[in-house]
Amino acid sequence: MAAVVCVDVGSTYTKAAAVDADTGALLGTASRPTTIGTDVMEGLRAAADEATPKGAKVVDTLVCSSAGGGLRLAVIGNEPLVTARAAYRAGLSAGARIMDVRAGALTAGDFVELAGSRPDVILLAGGTDGGDETALRAHAAALAESGSRTPVVLAGNADAADDVAALLTGAGIDTTRVANVLPRIGVLNPVPARTALREVFLRHVIAGKHLSASADFTRMVKAATPDAVLTGVELLAEATGADLLAVDVGGATTDVYSVLTPDAEREGPRAEVAGTAWRSRTVEGDLGVRHTAVGITEAADEEDLATSWGLPEAARLRAANPGFKPSDPADDAELSALAARIAVRRHARGERIGGPTEPLRGGKDLAAVSLVVGSGGVLRRDPEAAVWLREAVGADTSGGVRPPKDARFVIDADYRLAPAGLLAANGHRGAAIGLLESTSF
Repeated sequence: MAAVVCVDVGSTYTKAAAVDADTGALLGTASRPTTIGTDVMEGLRAAADEATPKGAKVVDTLVCSSAGGGLRLAVIGNEPLVTARAAYRAGLSAGARIMDVRAGALTAGDFVELAGSRPDVILLAGGTDGGDETALRAHAAALAESGSRTPVVLAGNADAADDVAALLTGAGIDTTRVANVLPRIGVLNPVPARTALREVFLRHVIAGKHLSASADFTRMVKAATPDAVLTGVELLAEATGADLLAVDVGGATTDVYSVLTPDAEREGPRAEVAGTAWRSRTVEGDLGVRHTAVGITEAADEEDLATSWGLPEAARLRAANPGFKPSDPADDAELSALAARIAVRRHARGERIGGPTEPLRGGKDLAAVSLVVGSGGVLRRDPEAAVWLREAVGADTSGGVRPPKDARFVIDADYRLAPAGLLAANGHRGAAIGLLESTSF
């Protein structure tokens, strides 16, 4: 029996799934605490060994990771509502945490503040192809003069790209040039930037986090975890033909993914100038049920959502002890449901690019979503998770958004989305499809 072992090294837990290389049948799963305090390979090997049946021949090991903070990205664009927003969306689709967004006429102070956000990579965009080159050239010049050594993915005006890439490279900045994220007004092209960010993540970030002393870890990591999950969600939407929403409640973040059917009317004359992201992801760094649990109760207050009297203390307990595992999974249900509800509200309302005073843009109508998939350790451990996820998301009509009206709610109980994404992106597409087809999705 030939097996591919897929492993997700998360901030709190390391999850492994062994998959039949030919059929995609799930052969075994396991979860171990992430050994980030020593060497992540310890927890990785333990989880992989436990998931793999005796006698199986492992032909490939594929790893995704969000440990150590994942991919931290800063975005620079011409102005907030066009190229900066297009680049922001491309960054999210690559599984990045967006640490800073800068646009317009920037000062030296802007670049000091940007450096203070400690990005792993800078995504530099600006101008449509054949359009204005002024801002892109000015931003590149200022970045070159700033002394930064943060790698840059350049995804701006093609007419200026050669000069800008040469300028940055000459200043000692590792620069990867790709196609424009916004080649024409209303046309969003995130895939080349997403691919380049994945490669930079593997080349610079994983090695730079010093998560393991073993070169094997760097070799095995193929993607940031949210990137792998989005690929799995896209494949699931393709296989089912459904408008789909996935909610991944994690220890440090809650991520929301949506794949929606393109709306011909919105793609017509009224299309958004930054393009419409029909396949998208948002990450909420204040809504994790362990490391950032206090942020959930604070966000619930801002949303005027009622909570039980003991919830703030429960949140503080989890934030202080991220390895906490209650004896009854239901003890996590209220925090997890709030995290899911607030994260989906934010995903549906749209993005606020350029600062807290900017209006929300690019909201999503989720009413036509017919399948909602819940993921994350707290959901997999709770047999009632599909029930409270439906109540939290499907019945939420008071948050200024249109929730799914008639959706089926399921839990990724065997942890298939990230492994399917890893398989599909690394030469095992048939096994990825088989893995998804063999579940209740």
